[in-house]
Amino acid sequence: MGRYTFRLPDIGEGIAEAEIVAWHVKVGDRIEEDGRLADMMTDKATVEMESPVSGIVREVAGEVGEVVAIGAPLVVIETEGGEEEAEAPAPEAEEVKERIEAETPDAADVERAVEAEASPSARAEPVEAPSRFSASSPRKSSPPTGAGQARAGKALAAPAVRARARALGVDLSSVRAGPDGIVSHADLDAYLTSRAPAATPEKPPAKQAEEKRPVEPLPGAGEQVKVIGLRRRIAENMAASKRHIPHFSYVEECDVTALEELRARLNGDGGDRPKLTLLPFLITAICRALPDFPMINARFDDEAGVVTRYTSVYLGVATQTDAGLMVPVIHDAQEKSLSQLAIEIARLAAAARDGTAKSEELSGSTLTITSLGPLGGIATTPVINRPEVAIIGPNRIVERPAYVPDGAGGERLEKRKLMNISISCDHRVVDGWDAARFVQAVKKLIEAPFTLLAG
Repeated sequence: MGRYTFRLPDIGEGIAEAEIVAWHVKVGDRIEEDGRLADMMTDKATVEMESPVSGIVREVAGEVGEVVAIGAPLVVIETEGGEEEAEAPAPEAEEVKERIEAETPDAADVERAVEAEASPSARAEPVEAPSRFSASSPRKSSPPTGAGQARAGKALAAPAVRARARALGVDLSSVRAGPDGIVSHADLDAYLTSRAPAATPEKPPAKQAEEKRPVEPLPGAGEQVKVIGLRRRIAENMAASKRHIPHFSYVEECDVTALEELRARLNGDGGDRPKLTLLPFLITAICRALPDFPMINARFDDEAGVVTRYTSVYLGVATQTDAGLMVPVIHDAQEKSLSQLAIEIARLAAAARDGTAKSEELSGSTLTITSLGPLGGIATTPVINRPEVAIIGPNRIVERPAYVPDGAGGERLEKRKLMNISISCDHRVVDGWDAARFVQAVKKLIEAPFTLLAG
């Protein structure tokens, strides 16, 4: 019998780790080739892992909710093969090898390029080196390195390995490469493991005890639910948003009586137009108002101290799903008609709820709108979807008496449909005056809804 170690493959540009959100096998189960092993969640999407071999599962990487590094062992499978233990090499290393071996330069060129790159004189005088290196080419001038000794010169590694090393603050030239001279995820894991004790500062015993002490449930506690997957991502994102962004909120009341009359008329005309909710009208009004308030449609990189303002509106629409809140994105919302917006809102909401939304449909928003519909309450103070600088929340429509112009210079009391619009802004980027003026501009448009049909 053989043992096959399946390592977590590189599942996205710049992704260094993934969280286990579901196991489809357990130790002792038989798995067939291409059978489902686990669902792994990254910052961008949930990816299903499939087994490359058939056999019996003997080891798994951890429990649901644990995080696994790219290139680290995910499962060990006992196969009906040879007696040698086999490992699934990190996929990016295989890709690099194939790409490298496709055009292999002469071994002497490799040797000269490595020597030139590693020598001090290379810094003073540029040397043109071959663009590709053979993983199998010998390095005659480089003596064999001892155990734990780093290779001299610039390390060879796949882009994903370099991105992971940058994220971890590791200099790849300090990492010992494998026999092929390419630093893989496994080599990086070995380096991190070897330096882990030294990198962890010793803490006072009292502090260690405080950190390790679990929170004891109170008497009468019910079910304990582990925060994992999307729920954990939401928790982390919301905590980061409140921790980093100084929020302020502003609420304004709008008369939507005419808007609701127009909406009812359009929905009742019997045409092919999709059913219109309030959202397409509100999104259109927001897009019409934004050119005069560019500080609202922006993203703030607080580490670099740079605010990027956008002319295109990539509008996130907060959507409740069984797994938690997701924010699919309407691209170029400013270019879409009411009907197109209604179709796109319905499509993205359905994709988010059934798990078919693509990663690009769930990221990259420049402004977010969040609505609870009939549950919208009187006012909300929504949390900004970082790194955006604003989020808008329409509230429930209510009917109550209000004074309206009577056409003769006076006022009369009427039953009107009223709705509050809430906005939360990043006070580092948006002033209260600008936020109030923006909401007033949106209010003016939705209280004269026929203007939204033009253009």
